[in-house]
Amino acid sequence: MTVLPETLLLTPAEMAAADAAAAASGIDTYGLMEKAGQAVAASALRHYPQALRFVVLCGPGNNGGDGYIAAAGLIRAGADTRVFAIGDPGRLTGDARRAMEACPVKPVASSQLQLGPGDVVIDAIFGAGLARPVSAEVEDLIFKVRNAGIPVVAVDLPSGLCGRRGAPLGAAFRAARTVTFMARKPGHLLMPGRSLCGDIEVCDIGIPLRILRRAAGTVAANHPDAWRHLLPTPDPASHKYRRGHLGVFSGGASHTGAARLSAGAGLAAGAGLVTLASPADAMPVNAAQLTAVMLREVETAAALKDWLAASKLSAFVLGPGFGVGDKARDFVLALEGRPLVLDADGITSFREQRNRLFDIYRAREAPLVLTPHEGEFARLFPDLVEAEGQSKFEKAVAAARLANAIIVYKGADTVIAAPNGRTLINDNAPPWLATAGSGDVLAGIIGALLANGMPAFEAAAAAVYLHGEAATRAGEGMTAESLVQHIGPLSG
Repeated sequence: MTVLPETLLLTPAEMAAADAAAAASGIDTYGLMEKAGQAVAASALRHYPQALRFVVLCGPGNNGGDGYIAAAGLIRAGADTRVFAIGDPGRLTGDARRAMEACPVKPVASSQLQLGPGDVVIDAIFGAGLARPVSAEVEDLIFKVRNAGIPVVAVDLPSGLCGRRGAPLGAAFRAARTVTFMARKPGHLLMPGRSLCGDIEVCDIGIPLRILRRAAGTVAANHPDAWRHLLPTPDPASHKYRRGHLGVFSGGASHTGAARLSAGAGLAAGAGLVTLASPADAMPVNAAQLTAVMLREVETAAALKDWLAASKLSAFVLGPGFGVGDKARDFVLALEGRPLVLDADGITSFREQRNRLFDIYRAREAPLVLTPHEGEFARLFPDLVEAEGQSKFEKAVAAARLANAIIVYKGADTVIAAPNGRTLINDNAPPWLATAGSGDVLAGIIGALLANGMPAFEAAAAAVYLHGEAATRAGEGMTAESLVQHIGPLSG
């Protein structure tokens, strides 16, 4: 069997192209359907041995065909199985019709569905390619199953969920398990789709990897395979100056904590030196709470330029707790396109003057990494937020091209996008990472990897993944301070 790459992610259109290419190469498409249906039956039996009855809901296309084959497999295994058709099964064609005719149990109309304790539903109504709102018939089924409180095993994707955007199209099943084939789809990773899929199994049904890779576009899952080879690794000749010098900018005396989190994270993530550039009134506050992180007074843009002229600095983080306004803009302009992670207040400071920021990094090929959460993204890219029918990763790519920057569009489904369209969707962050200060920690990790010379896209992607790993190690109940203490080398 093929070992499928962990990064592999195909949009519904790309998966359809892979299916067509497999058929054109001479692969038996009914054989693929048989393997898919058998994988679903095997998963259902393995995870629900206590089921009293399997209820298979079969749709009007190939997803329904998978369902008929799954039903046949369940029956052969001795399980009590009923099949319900959505639409007229007599209108099925091709492989799906063949699967329906081979099923030992004939389908009955979905209007006759009655559910009871011990039932397990196999949702084989629609696959990942659904692009329109579900019908009233399917919506009624979704609510009937939901109200019954019984487990659902989804075939490919929970019916009603957009495979490209991860958004419900009117209504969608909430699955306990989803069995998909050859590759995950963006809708498996993007929220709220991920929360509707339950545990996801990717089953190899025999499409050659060369066909999948040829069909794949520029979006993939964020996994160490995409950037592990570029991670900085200390060697016996390493010293602090070779590992980069990260500069982090502090806010005033009452707003210093966020920048200290970034600075501490930068040091923990491998920067050789970290200096917290602080205004005069914040110097005593920061000095009282820093040890390995160095401190320098930088009050004005002129003082910043003097520091840049006198010191060799590799990368910068600006924004956490810094304050919104002219000073933030002046500092960014003074950095003259040096490698920069712009976060929080730094992003908001350019909401009315974004072209000033974009022009700096368009003219100079130095890396700019923008790390907006949903609200900050809306402030800087209001035109993109309002785009109808666009997925989160498509909006992130559009923003990256507009800004000539790496975009880290944060959330439970953080998306990392580059101006060339390359995109990674992250899915290793535990829910407790949504806590005050965690974004400041992420900015510091990205800054450390940039300071080490890692390319900006890979630095951002690696930082997002390592951030999630640190949160998993820290455990539920973590704070941003304890998160910093769990930043460490890539595990596994």
